[in-house]
Amino acid sequence: MTDGVNRRDFLSAAAGLGAACLLGAGVAHADSSSGSSGFGSSSGSADFGSLCDYSAAVPPAQAIRAAGYLGAIRYVSGRLPVDRWMKAKPITATEARALRRAGLTIVSCYQYAKNDWLGGYRAGVHHARLGAAKHRAAGGPAHAPIYASIDANPSLEQFITKIGPYLRGWQSVIGPARTGVYGNASTITWAAAGGFAAWYWQHDWGTPKGLVHPLAHLHQLPGEKRVAGIGVDRNIICQPNYGRW
Repeated sequence: MTDGVNRRDFLSAAAGLGAACLLGAGVAHADSSSGSSGFGSSSGSADFGSLCDYSAAVPPAQAIRAAGYLGAIRYVSGRLPVDRWMKAKPITATEARALRRAGLTIVSCYQYAKNDWLGGYRAGVHHARLGAAKHRAAGGPAHAPIYASIDANPSLEQFITKIGPYLRGWQSVIGPARTGVYGNASTITWAAAGGFAAWYWQHDWGTPKGLVHPLAHLHQLPGEKRVAGIGVDRNIICQPNYGRW
């Protein structure tokens, strides 16, 4: 496993995958005015239900179920000292047991700071070790993936120099088969082209309007929802296997 990115091979693979995604989305042209993803809008995805994610506080498991969610995407990361309002980081074993007893599934994700990826490969290794430990402490199985957060609208150059190496760091700790990425449509395309991740959770910052990436396992919708008075995000399940435990 290397921490570098072969620029020529990567760009060639990314261009090819962009064209394949364009065909997979079933559209005739790319929406070049909305971003640089290389493919256009999708008409939607199959309905496999939805999950919620939250960081401010932990809603009761039964309230999550009553709201119609099939489970929760939960942080296996701590919180910055300045983010004292994020009382739901990280997931605990007690919370995980409550979710499972309510018949809900769990997906693990990692985000300590907004730009964790700026540290490149070394940061990826460090965060993967922390995330894997918190995942295990909460009862997460050794085979379940962890989605590493790219909570940004990065440029291709940022992906090549920082994000790709960051994800390589994750892969060196938990393995390629368990490494997931939370990112916009371009980030998903680039991650898939370079073999940097196997699981994809899409957000819409910098994603062409209306697009659901053909490779996305999960899709976070804009706009806050409420469960037991607590703000949550709604995430559509795009594929039947999305890394749940």
